[in-house]
Amino acid sequence: MDRPGKWNGTPSPVIVEAFAQSDVGQAREHNEDSFLVAHLGDARPILQFEEVLRRQADAEGAVFMVADGMGGAAAGELASATAVDAVLRHLQQHWSGRKTVEPVAFVRELAKATEVANAAIFQYAHDHVELRGMGTTATIAGLLGDTLYLAQVGDSRAYLVRGGMAFQLTKDQSLMQKLIEAGEITESDAEINERRNIILQALGPEAHVRVDLTHQKVCRGDVLILCSDGLSGLVKPDMIARAVREEPDLSRACNRLVAIANDLGGPDNITVVAARFDGESLRLPSAIDEPRHRTFDVDGHVNPEADASARSDVAPADIFPIVDEERRRRGERYVRILAGIGVLAVLYMVWRYLWPQ
Repeated sequence: MDRPGKWNGTPSPVIVEAFAQSDVGQAREHNEDSFLVAHLGDARPILQFEEVLRRQADAEGAVFMVADGMGGAAAGELASATAVDAVLRHLQQHWSGRKTVEPVAFVRELAKATEVANAAIFQYAHDHVELRGMGTTATIAGLLGDTLYLAQVGDSRAYLVRGGMAFQLTKDQSLMQKLIEAGEITESDAEINERRNIILQALGPEAHVRVDLTHQKVCRGDVLILCSDGLSGLVKPDMIARAVREEPDLSRACNRLVAIANDLGGPDNITVVAARFDGESLRLPSAIDEPRHRTFDVDGHVNPEADASARSDVAPADIFPIVDEERRRRGERYVRILAGIGVLAVLYMVWRYLWPQ
């Protein structure tokens, strides 16, 4: 069973290569995305990447984050930047410098940092009426020892590329994801649904959020990809895996992924954070070890077999009206199709009557 154990506080033997890139895309005037890469021994963020950074991970771990702001240019930019700043500040104050570091405590601080970021954005919007409703997604991956711990709010995503394949570690907190889980639509239907961009949670709009906490052990050569939906909404997992496989240099892989999204229209801001994990202490991947969404219970009980749907971020009472609405809309579409067929049949019969052969 894939259970994270206690970390003994000695310097981590895991080597981390990292690169990040953010692009405004083809349609937006402003970039509302933000990202964070920081090693928590010194907690100094890396805000600009000219080349791939390679270094040994600190005993306190490392943190990677993507935030996709919403609410208009100024509000979206402010929300995502505030989230990144609040998460880093919290981890600086409450995690960096610890003499002993344990997974459960680490995950608690990741969750708390996410909640602190939500409170900061919510309060700022409350104090500035013109910014009411501003918010941001947050996908945060913390590396401690040989394990990634993830905190998720919204629909930015985390993938792990292993063995030439990209596996999604996070679950979108979105309307489409809930409808897929309810069996109302398929994943292919969700990709073209007019409401595919509706998310059910974000940092900022509400006073409280439910943070989805997951974990994944890493193997030698694994590559973590965090991205905003400006990338994941256009670039499929197999395309992400191919870019990482064919471009060993992470900067070239990130450039390629951003270029693909722009070539496909680039309707939104595009942000990608890439991190490769190496080191002799990491085990080699096996064919049966498939990365996926694994719930982490902050009480310390880890169940790697838990289905993500068992930890819903939205109460069933909130989802059923949405499901009913989708059924109603689908029924209306069927009625329109049948009505159209009926009209065509009548027109055909009239045509045959007026112009007999």
